[in-house]
Amino acid sequence: MYLLLLSGLSLLLSGCGNSPFKVQNLAKTDIDMVADAHYRETELLLKELTVKLYKRNPRELHKVNGQTIDHRVTQIFTAPGKLQFAELPVTGTEAIELSVNPDFRGDRVFALMVGLTEMIRASYGYHTDFYMFSELDHQKLYHSARNIEIALWRIARSEDGSGLPLIVTNSWRSKKQNLSYERLFGKLIAMQDMMAIIMAEKNQRVIKTVALNVATMAFIPL
Repeated sequence: MYLLLLSGLSLLLSGCGNSPFKVQNLAKTDIDMVADAHYRETELLLKELTVKLYKRNPRELHKVNGQTIDHRVTQIFTAPGKLQFAELPVTGTEAIELSVNPDFRGDRVFALMVGLTEMIRASYGYHTDFYMFSELDHQKLYHSARNIEIALWRIARSEDGSGLPLIVTNSWRSKKQNLSYERLFGKLIAMQDMMAIIMAEKNQRVIKTVALNVATMAFIPL
């Protein structure tokens, strides 16, 4: 009987197909697994956006000698947790703010993507895996979604002294319009909003909505 039980447990732990069973998943609720999936998808969207922005703005990549898109992606996304870089004095929403500052002479795409990634990670409490006792702040998730909206608005309206965009994204003036950047930003906003709703309902809380001030479009502190 002991051998039979041991054999059964072994089969359970080994799993089957392409979805092996993980012991740590026993400590996960359905909401935790949803949070896991949302976070993974969000990081993939951020990586995709980073690559697309560098291809659209190669001059930013060339501001650092020998820099490549792959290296930038590795810098930002390889290690979890807080992001800090010697070439960038700030992070989070301050880095996003810096990316659309006409006086900034550094890599604007790097500043923007470090800022967005750090802000979103902060909204998830710098966790990459979520378990039964993990706590996510619905308000931070909601505010991060609004900050992405603000970032998109600021990018679309930021210009240099010659009237050219500081960071090129969507194409409006050419015959062939390219709105793929806006769609990626939209997906990020939707992911953050959905997680905010899920966590608010889980914790029986109400999301305190904010009205964005179009005149200033200042970022919301998390």
